[in-house]
Amino acid sequence: MIPKQAYLIIDIGTGNVRVAVAENSGNILSVESDHMHYEKDYAYPESIYFDPDALWEQLVSLAKVALSKAGDVKILAITATSQREGIVAIDKSGNAMIGMPNIDHRGREWENIAEDKQEIYQRTGRYPTSLFSALKLVGLEKRQPELWQNFETFLSISDWAQFKLSGIKGYEHSQASETLLYDVAEGKWSERLCTIYGLNPNILPPLHASGTILGDILPDIARDLSISGKAQIVVGGSDTQLAILSIHPSVDDVVVVSGTTTPIIKITDRYITDEQERTWTSRHTDPSSFLLEANAGVTGLNYQRLKDIFYPNEGYEIIEKEVENISNAQTVAALGSLLADEKTPLIRGGFVFNTPVSHQLTRGDFVFATLWDITCSIFENYKSLCQVSGHSLDYIWVCGGGVQSRVLRQFIANLTGKKVMIRDNYRQASVVGGVFVCNQALGIATEIPPTLEVVSPQPTEQEGLWYDDWKKTRLAFKSTLCP
Repeated sequence: MIPKQAYLIIDIGTGNVRVAVAENSGNILSVESDHMHYEKDYAYPESIYFDPDALWEQLVSLAKVALSKAGDVKILAITATSQREGIVAIDKSGNAMIGMPNIDHRGREWENIAEDKQEIYQRTGRYPTSLFSALKLVGLEKRQPELWQNFETFLSISDWAQFKLSGIKGYEHSQASETLLYDVAEGKWSERLCTIYGLNPNILPPLHASGTILGDILPDIARDLSISGKAQIVVGGSDTQLAILSIHPSVDDVVVVSGTTTPIIKITDRYITDEQERTWTSRHTDPSSFLLEANAGVTGLNYQRLKDIFYPNEGYEIIEKEVENISNAQTVAALGSLLADEKTPLIRGGFVFNTPVSHQLTRGDFVFATLWDITCSIFENYKSLCQVSGHSLDYIWVCGGGVQSRVLRQFIANLTGKKVMIRDNYRQASVVGGVFVCNQALGIATEIPPTLEVVSPQPTEQEGLWYDDWKKTRLAFKSTLCP
């Protein structure tokens, strides 16, 4: 029997890490996943890190299981995608020193090291905060000189995984967009930005384009995974960009990527910035496209954790049935979303309901309120995006595990007044984007995935009242609980 030709896709997110085996059509043969593991770094007030060596062992273990479950396959190529803003520091011997995820804020104390933040925004397409990689490096240098003296370079987490597979260092352009050291408009590293942050340009690795071949798999890795030594390592990219790639959108399309966080993104063919500095602009996986973004912050992670609390032993289909039967909102939620037109995030929140506690209040009401909170956060950021660059099309694409809820998809359609469309690969969007990247590198044509569902707007007067209640509740939390 002839083995199926397939790819190995590594997907390192904020909350979870996955390894998948998939055919070049996008058909997924197997997926294995586990939680990302973090430790608190007590050298800083707001810092966590991960052990790259432990993560690599986790990836290899997941890959072996995924390969064993995929059947008889021949792996032609391997690529990686990962959370944006996360990096791995590499020492002078080529070993990983420390992993700093996107949710690491060790650079918070040095955010004001750059006096002209407007210049940085114009060059990088994002307002500079400790979320981004340059300030993680500054924090490392300032507070942990014993590590810094042996530091040589840094890689995005996906580029680090590809380095482990191939032995070749590099940084992909969509990932470089998140560093504050990369001129997004020019598509290259910036010595000027390095000077601003006091970093030597020599620490910057070569830039590599997504969808190109980085090199052959290292022989010892091939033997360990029991795959062909001729497997090609392909340059991937950030998980958001690869998720968008899986949809095969066109210029001017808007895509909502619902995962741990929820970026709301417009595909553009030119570099656009916002006079009010509310949006981000990044490179896409191809050299001619940009992504204009407003981000709703942590959303899907809230939903996942509330499921663990209220529905620990039930699947999402049970939640959907209970939520679909709710016609009158018993509670309102504000759970820490980000709004593009606010200078500070909502860092504390919760649920508001009438007292005394009603006998009609159920666990489904809390999930219902969470889905409405996510919807309103998406809508507010979508409006900001439209103020920067209009959106006249009558539809929005959505993808990611967060939009497996049909209730959420209907809410988004109703509040935005746009048709909400999903492809049949929407649950594993970043993995499928990895497949398309491998196809590009190997010269294999990719077929546009079929549209699975189109949800038309069916707004109600009641939802208008819920929206007003949400805005009042969020404002109340922000004014009373946030500094």
